[in-house]
Amino acid sequence: MNKKIHNSFISLKEFCESEKFKGYDPYDGLNSRFFQAIPVISKLRFSRLVWIQFFKRSPFNFRKLVGIKKEVNPKALGLFLSSYCQLYKADPKQEYLDKAKYFIEKINSTISPGYSGACWGYNFDWEARAFFQPKGTPTVVASVFVACALLDAYDITGDKSLLQTARSTCDFILKDLNRTYDKDGNFAFSYSKMDTSVVFNASLLGSRLLARVYYHTRENVLKEEARKSVAFCCAQQQKNGAWAYGTYDFHQWIDNFHTGYNLECIHDYARYTGDISFQHCSDKGFEYYIKTFFTEEGVPRYYSSSTYPIDVHAPAQLVITLCKLNKVNHNKQLLDKVLYWTIDNMQNSQGYFYYQINKYFSSKIPYMRWSQSWMFYALSTYLNYSKHEKG
Repeated sequence: MNKKIHNSFISLKEFCESEKFKGYDPYDGLNSRFFQAIPVISKLRFSRLVWIQFFKRSPFNFRKLVGIKKEVNPKALGLFLSSYCQLYKADPKQEYLDKAKYFIEKINSTISPGYSGACWGYNFDWEARAFFQPKGTPTVVASVFVACALLDAYDITGDKSLLQTARSTCDFILKDLNRTYDKDGNFAFSYSKMDTSVVFNASLLGSRLLARVYYHTRENVLKEEARKSVAFCCAQQQKNGAWAYGTYDFHQWIDNFHTGYNLECIHDYARYTGDISFQHCSDKGFEYYIKTFFTEEGVPRYYSSSTYPIDVHAPAQLVITLCKLNKVNHNKQLLDKVLYWTIDNMQNSQGYFYYQINKYFSSKIPYMRWSQSWMFYALSTYLNYSKHEKG
């Protein structure tokens, strides 16, 4: 076992458990009681955008001053559940199983009501350039991470209610999300019911869950609809293997961890359906990903065109992408370099990981969903992989 990485994880675990898995989020600015008390400003879209971006970009945490509380985030609950499932697979202790049951209960209590199936949103209003989503509005991204976590728990417990809930999430994806079609009849799922945006990683996450549930239920409709979304997104892949974030003019950046999402989802689609039609897209995308987003020194780059901001989500996703695609052995030196660099430069002595390092300043705020839950999932995945590799 890698002692440095193991000790890093133990320190992070102690921090998250001491915080009861509650925390701030880069995008939780609109939870401010101060901001909400001024309706003449809080109802303006421009004001909401500026307010969120101020808190997201500020290296200083003013949240207490404006009445923002630490809260539980449903997507973080899903990532922590998946993490404890990884730990249980590596070492089947009762304490890990008990923690998994705790997260399942929390997850079931945060389902967004009024939709065709079980689904989850965020614990804050969210104003983005493409849409506004009130607190609790379910998204395909949050819902898929939570539903896949329930399937992780199903794999170790055999509790059929977990599979049933994940199957219910497929109904949310198939019946509630909007679709954008191409000339071949393939389509992309929207981010939520409230928008028609095309974000490739979001649509592919929808495909990923449909494929994984198909593996258990053998319902052809799940495989067929998943394939159409994968085909749409793969048709949008650039010649060099990259994907832009989405199709809007202001979504034309190419970044590290969303590329990792895409690769992970395409691999899972093939794994769970047996359809390897898109292997060439995965291979080309991985080659681009591994050569573009990590330096020789192990620094994770954010964009294809620039290193900064160095975001903790990027090294976390590298672990998951390599493990998912069975690419660890050929990239072990790079993986360890990236993790060592991240631990040395982005982990606080209290155990938590920083959000971002910028060229001239850093944001060291211990965000629970964005930073801690992702590194918790990445390190538990790494430790589980290492345990089984050693037999």
